Amino acid sequence: MTISVGDTLPEADLLTLGESGPETVALSGILRGRRVVIFAVPGAYTPTCSDQHMPSFVRNADAIRASGVDQIVCVTVNDPFVAEAWASATGAGVAGIRVLADSDSAWTRALGMELNVPPAGLLGRSHRYAMLVDDGTVRILNQEDNPGVCTVASGDQFMDQLAALSGET
Repeated sequence: MTISVGDTLPEADLLTLGESGPETVALSGILRGRRVVIFAVPGAYTPTCSDQHMPSFVRNADAIRASGVDQIVCVTVNDPFVAEAWASATGAGVAGIRVLADSDSAWTRALGMELNVPPAGLLGRSHRYAMLVDDGTVRILNQEDNPGVCTVASGDQFMDQLAALSGET
């Protein structure tokens, strides 16, 4: 089953690179009582992820937070060493975007978002998506149909949706 609007996100232990090496991050600690944007990429350093998806969120990070979002998280199915290097290379860290690794894609599978593209060597990866989560519940979910495209899951599109959402509340 694929996650959808109105669903509660399943628990996850993702990874980050700490001072002493990989550290576990409980997703529930990030989500509890907070409004969080989570976007996922098929893979760090892949062309669309590096040239379009991450830059669109870096460019919009301040405006997204100004709209009432407490934190922006990028999930990538890579190891925490690659996730950390990619965050640095793309400016995600400077923009305040937390890049977390779903190394074994367990959380991605729990969401029903696993992606396999054998010709590109992408196996056990994630579909490209962006979601707004309020206290663990999905409020907005944008998923791309094609992993090489970043339109509906882009930071620009997401910013437009947040602006429309703030107009209704």
